[in-house]
Amino acid sequence: MGFETVARTHVGCRRKVNEDALLARPDLGLWAVADGMGGHHAGDVASALVIAQLAASSPGLPLAERTLQARRLLEAANNRLIELARSEAAQRTIGSTVTALLLGDGGYACLWAGDSRGYRARDRALSQLTHDHSLVQELVDLGEITQAEAQDHPNANIITRAVGANPGLEIDVVQDEVRPGDVFLLASDGLTRLASEDELLEALEDRDLEAAADRLVDLCLQRGAPDNLSFIMLRVRPD
Repeated sequence: MGFETVARTHVGCRRKVNEDALLARPDLGLWAVADGMGGHHAGDVASALVIAQLAASSPGLPLAERTLQARRLLEAANNRLIELARSEAAQRTIGSTVTALLLGDGGYACLWAGDSRGYRARDRALSQLTHDHSLVQELVDLGEITQAEAQDHPNANIITRAVGANPGLEIDVVQDEVRPGDVFLLASDGLTRLASEDELLEALEDRDLEAAADRLVDLCLQRGAPDNLSFIMLRVRPD
């Protein structure tokens, strides 16, 4: 498979520090977005460490082995962040969400912890691959609020999983086949809270992903971009 990759990151309109980090390594068949936990100490350090750990992936392994390796690398990042937090006098959590995509052997694996999301566009339809690890998503799952109410919920920023948050890191994984023409999106919530699924699908279906990415950034900035926003768009091409 060949890949066309476009990545964007922006501090947004209100934050002073960009706590997001990106990884785009077509040579490894690996892409990832990490979002440092907002309101916590050193979120930018956390997201950078998560990305650095994933970047240490070994090339040339089958997809199943690379997926297992990614899990282990994220577990190592989790341990390092917990040690870093414990070494500080304030004893504060240093954590990050992560969504990673691995491609190879005719398939993909998407791994995540937190509320950074993964999507796939295929046959003019958008599928969300990930399921948010967040308080409001739990309320939606319980039927206590609707998905529309979750979008503007006052606790929308509370996540229930993150790398560095707890000693036992839980990573979810979904796997499926890949087809030429599939377009994947990995994004921090700075994008997904502001852009609708219709707007995301329109961008992913654009032949010019560079222009589509710029439009998404402009859209978020026009809507106030209260958070950092980062995303990767990836189109799968035939060999």
